[in-house]
Amino acid sequence: MPTIKVNATELYYECIGEGAPLLLIHGLGSSGDDWAFQREDFAREHRLILPDLRGSGRSAKPPGPYSIAQFAADLLALLDAIGIEYTDILGFSLGGAVALEMALVRPERVRRLVLCNALANYRTDTWRKWLEARLQVALVHMLGLKRTARLIANRLFPHEDQAPKRQRVIDVVGANPKSAYLATIHALIGWSALERLSVLRCPTLLIAAEHDYTPLADKRAEAAHFPQVEFVVIKGSRHGTPFDAIEQFNACVLTFLDAAIASHQSMAAPV
Repeated sequence: MPTIKVNATELYYECIGEGAPLLLIHGLGSSGDDWAFQREDFAREHRLILPDLRGSGRSAKPPGPYSIAQFAADLLALLDAIGIEYTDILGFSLGGAVALEMALVRPERVRRLVLCNALANYRTDTWRKWLEARLQVALVHMLGLKRTARLIANRLFPHEDQAPKRQRVIDVVGANPKSAYLATIHALIGWSALERLSVLRCPTLLIAAEHDYTPLADKRAEAAHFPQVEFVVIKGSRHGTPFDAIEQFNACVLTFLDAAIASHQSMAAPV
């Protein structure tokens, strides 16, 4: 089992494929296994680094509090330990916040950034965001994690043919220790990078599901703060876009990364 100790915490990770490095950061209560439907496509041209964040998956679950800054520091230390100087990063949901934090605190380490169904501002400054944050915490306290996982699964994958995906959410999220899961939620609540986006150096692709928790209008408003940004809407998708819109999501990410690589090679070629 590939684990490494960084910042006094054992992190589980995998590396597969060859080519330009691509760090994949999972969502809340999950693990690097989030990327099961992307691994094969992405590994054809990229060296994938798939970690489990502290408190999640097969990584250690130290006592909280956790923070987005700590998650970012852990992954930067992981990159140091395995000898990766710079990388592209794809973050899903919670992983998007971690990816963005990495790009802001160590801009020289991040070449390209892809954020899927993630926000740059998780302050509870609207009633909708307050409700999303507080309701999930309250449900975990009242119902426990296994029952809460069932509610999350039904919301993510409501269609009859999505039963296997619902069951996976129930199994994976429901298996989390309650304390670590809540510490991870609290790391996200109140975190914001909105005022720092003007200094972001890398080109960024924002992928937004048509039926995500956050309205598209709010996502578009945030996108306007990114210096170099592409904004793509995945029609028909809900929050779990890497699972419910696999082909479109994979093509969208690879097109962005491949165009960036081609542009870099063109600039580097002798005239």
